[in-house]
Amino acid sequence: MTYDHALDAALNRLHDEGRYRTFIDIERRRGHYPHAVWTRPDGSEKEITVWCGNDYLGMGQHPQVLAAMHEALEATGAGSGGTRNISGTTVYHKRLEAELADLHRKEAALIFTSAYVANDATLSTLPRIFPGLIIYSDALNHASMIEGIRRNGGARRIFRHNDLAHLRELLAADDPAAPKMIAFESIYSMDGDFGPIKAICDLADEFNALTYIDEVHAVGMYGPRGAGVAERDGQMARIDIVNGTLAKAYGVFGGYIAASAKMVDAVRSYAPGFIFTTSLPPAIAAGAAVSVNVLKTAQHLRDAQQTNARILKMRLKGLGMPIIDNGTHIVPVHVGDPIHCKMLSDMLLETYGIYVQPINFPTVPRGTERLRFTPSPVHDSRQIDHLVRAMDALWGHCALNRAELSA
Repeated sequence: MTYDHALDAALNRLHDEGRYRTFIDIERRRGHYPHAVWTRPDGSEKEITVWCGNDYLGMGQHPQVLAAMHEALEATGAGSGGTRNISGTTVYHKRLEAELADLHRKEAALIFTSAYVANDATLSTLPRIFPGLIIYSDALNHASMIEGIRRNGGARRIFRHNDLAHLRELLAADDPAAPKMIAFESIYSMDGDFGPIKAICDLADEFNALTYIDEVHAVGMYGPRGAGVAERDGQMARIDIVNGTLAKAYGVFGGYIAASAKMVDAVRSYAPGFIFTTSLPPAIAAGAAVSVNVLKTAQHLRDAQQTNARILKMRLKGLGMPIIDNGTHIVPVHVGDPIHCKMLSDMLLETYGIYVQPINFPTVPRGTERLRFTPSPVHDSRQIDHLVRAMDALWGHCALNRAELSA
């Protein structure tokens, strides 16, 4: 077989299974999000509304964030010029890390180019810091956590999703003297369900394990200052390492961990994914720091976002849509077939100007394909009404099941 034949075969498999990923060309317009312009393959343009973005609170358009980025860009130029160790640490990076440490009430924070890199770099490095470390990982953890744990060369145990009895069984079966860490998420983004933070922390205390939580879909969104679900539930002090993103609710770019000063220093000193990567551009760090600071006192945005999510869920449920409702801001609508899922997405975009990306395997298991809506405070009632009417019409057109799923 030639290399070209192998490439053709690999790509054709994706097309045949209905899960070939198509990138949609869109241009967000400053001050008008969630409105955007879609450039079709033929070069024509269409006004659309973005319903699948992760800029959950519209902070990517916030005037204070944009002003801070402009100021830093004019002051420093485009890039940082190096790794954090070699000329790539600026006052903007230090300011952002101080904001994040304060957000999570930790001694220190460390910023990475993405939350994926932060998870991968940290989890793959920890066994070098704690020889013999066993990591207990929720079965539905994000790919970045799975990859970091897989690459670290240490022992790992996979517990069934949110199954505390199974987690206890695994913890009890291992050497009591072995160092241990439980890695889990506060919000699992595909089903929109919460991790049982307090119960996991109780098990960690009982078995002398560290705790590592991914709050990527929760930072900015939950808790009185936006520190996440652990803050909302009063469990923040019981978490040893927090992973978060600056690219979702904060609307900018990058990822981070927050922990004790010693833990951050050790990861900073040992993780290749941090050491050998050029640091964030100063303008990005400046904008992110302002966004984090603003959202510490912007409960009205969190409230408005939750209200819109509840309204959308209620209206779609009223039509018998198979909603997966676990009480978070994420609104997944189960389709169950990759071809139907892509078809619905395409028709919503072309006919109704509604952009929602199909979520197919391997992001979710086969047979659970879905459309995943992320309402924000800047989606208004007319846009919600337009979306609901479009879903009603297309669901009937595609003759899909309206029996509601249980959460």
